[in-house]
Amino acid sequence: MPDTTPPDGLLADLIALLGPAGVLTDAADIAPSLSDWRSLYQGKALAVLRPANTDQVAACVKLCVAAGIPIVPQGGNTSMVGGATPTEDGHSVVLSLARMNRIRALDPVDMTMTAEAGVVLKAAQDAAADADCLFPLSLGAEGTATIGGVLSTNAGGNTTVRYGNARELMLGLEVVLPDGQVWNGLRRLRKDNTGYALRHLFVGAEGTLGIVTAATLRLFARPRANEVLFCSVRDEDAALAVFQRFRTVDETAIRAFEYMSGVGVDFAVKHIPGVTLPVAERADHYILVDLASTRADADLQGLAEQVLGAAMEEGEVIDAVVSGSEARRASLWRIREEHPEAQRKEGASVKNDVSVPVSKVPELIRRASAACIALIPGTRPVPFGHMGDGNIHMNLEQPEDMDGAAFLARSHDIMDTVNAVVRDLDGSFSAEHGIGRLKTDMMEDWRGGAELDAMKRIKAALDPAGLMNPGKVLP
Repeated sequence: MPDTTPPDGLLADLIALLGPAGVLTDAADIAPSLSDWRSLYQGKALAVLRPANTDQVAACVKLCVAAGIPIVPQGGNTSMVGGATPTEDGHSVVLSLARMNRIRALDPVDMTMTAEAGVVLKAAQDAAADADCLFPLSLGAEGTATIGGVLSTNAGGNTTVRYGNARELMLGLEVVLPDGQVWNGLRRLRKDNTGYALRHLFVGAEGTLGIVTAATLRLFARPRANEVLFCSVRDEDAALAVFQRFRTVDETAIRAFEYMSGVGVDFAVKHIPGVTLPVAERADHYILVDLASTRADADLQGLAEQVLGAAMEEGEVIDAVVSGSEARRASLWRIREEHPEAQRKEGASVKNDVSVPVSKVPELIRRASAACIALIPGTRPVPFGHMGDGNIHMNLEQPEDMDGAAFLARSHDIMDTVNAVVRDLDGSFSAEHGIGRLKTDMMEDWRGGAELDAMKRIKAALDPAGLMNPGKVLP
């Protein structure tokens, strides 16, 4: 059995620093922090630390590094790849940023917000809205995911096609480095070419190079007009053709462009109370288009009718509905957002968060689906996601006549099958969910040579003891 006894005096020093409520050691109290959202991993930890400010984070890091104790930063614990879960040896501490949840500043002239790492994404959105601004990052877990977490994974979400990933929404960071130093890079500047752009090292690094404690974020003008369209389309190529039509007519109006398979929508209708099919007849392929404008008089319904009319004439769109109201917009989006939960209720599924050039999305869906069915007959492909930016969640649901555990035992075979297609299409095996623990063994094959060597040297330079979120990202 591994030795999970903390070094002499460490817990006492941490309690003296954070107070009894800032150091959790009771099994029941720390249990929620030891498992990932998908229950793929179950770790152990000496304690869960809950600092209330950046100085306390820095002091925690110094104490743990001096004792040789690894640190696992954790935000909302919504990682899909085990990126915030401690390992099974029980020798690390989890450092939760949950108490660091203040909006430090918001400037509607600069169009910036400075938020601490523990601010929940939805709270950041609401704070921006209260100032008549928009913080556009939006994803299914926005009610629990935190600013530190979405930056550490460079989260994408639904509006990347319009606003970019988390990296594009970040102007500056505050980071506690692995030696306990605090780097204050909370700059609000749109142009700042003074040396290396250090802030970009920490976005997407999943806490392996330091702990993000706050960020300065870009805000945008709030949309005054919004329409959501739900359409059944002929096939994957037709879905992409409709996207191209909207881009040609008014690229600036597209806030999101999502693809869903017929099987995925079937699962949502079957398992999620209140979800119904909004078009007259079931189809094998659907798209959801979110249009928005900062002009209150923007004729988005007219734009929709113009594009969809032409697409229907060409046989690309079979049927369509236009939201027309806020409640209807929410109900149409719910069909897309409930895909993960509907798949969970249907049974076991293997998830692949992959990206390819936008032009290759139809080919990805067809080829990966066929390859997985050939690998395990009866497998039900459930591809869905962000067609507008090339990121498809190429998920596979267990065959109806196959045991779920037996299907999950083939997870790596399934992922390898999907990734073979992705590689052939010049794509990436990790689009927006990160590497975490799940995909570290893929890094050598996909990013080996000079690229991976450079990553390892950066890690060694900043974290020579290897104590920051060990076992994540790098093999």
